[in-house]
Amino acid sequence: MEKTVNNIETSYEAIILAGGLGTRLKSVVSNVPKCMAPVAGKPFLHYVINYLLQQGVNKFIFALGYMSEIIEEFLIINYPNLQYQVVIEKEPLGTGGAIYLACSKATDKDILILNGDTFFEVDVLSVFKLHLQKHAACTVCLKAMQEFDRYGVVELDKNSIITSFKEKQFYYQGLINGGVYVINRYQFLTKNLPQKFSFEKDYLEKYVGEGNFTGIEQKAYFIDIGIPEDFNRAQEDFSTKY
Repeated sequence: MEKTVNNIETSYEAIILAGGLGTRLKSVVSNVPKCMAPVAGKPFLHYVINYLLQQGVNKFIFALGYMSEIIEEFLIINYPNLQYQVVIEKEPLGTGGAIYLACSKATDKDILILNGDTFFEVDVLSVFKLHLQKHAACTVCLKAMQEFDRYGVVELDKNSIITSFKEKQFYYQGLINGGVYVINRYQFLTKNLPQKFSFEKDYLEKYVGEGNFTGIEQKAYFIDIGIPEDFNRAQEDFSTKY
């Protein structure tokens, strides 16, 4: 039976985006999908799934593409009791197209979405609590960073409403989009979106002016293994942390 905390259900459905080519990581990992890159002796996806299970996620949808059979075999062997579905892109659809396709298989109204090559220790309950309190179309998990140029900056007002997404450039400090979201599936699917599109550019940035996107800062551990430098850092982090 699902438990509730302050009327918020503590079991969730998650879409994990794991269809990318991982071109920036090919110099160190070339024979598996990016989310299956070995980190401290285990596929990176292992850590992502296990953390989500601890946070109360009990239904998964894996949005796959490149080398999907490797991920499917991993799930069959290592997670035989996991409740999950798989959707496979016949051609690259972009982050937005992949989410849209996966949403067609989802059952919950509000769904957690994350990237299979990013590990962000978000407090899922607190994120859902804000999302539902604000009746948000999308809630974005944010991470404070200093001296960076790899990410754009997200700006919030005093009511946690996102007012803008700033372009990538050098920033001394700011809140970045951590790549973890909760979306209202019904509101998302009603948008007139193309089959192939970027979730960030064609959904978040395009519709931010409607005022129903919220942001929540999360101060926990964050790493994106999409570049060799951070992939190598993950080896050390995960060998001691998990």
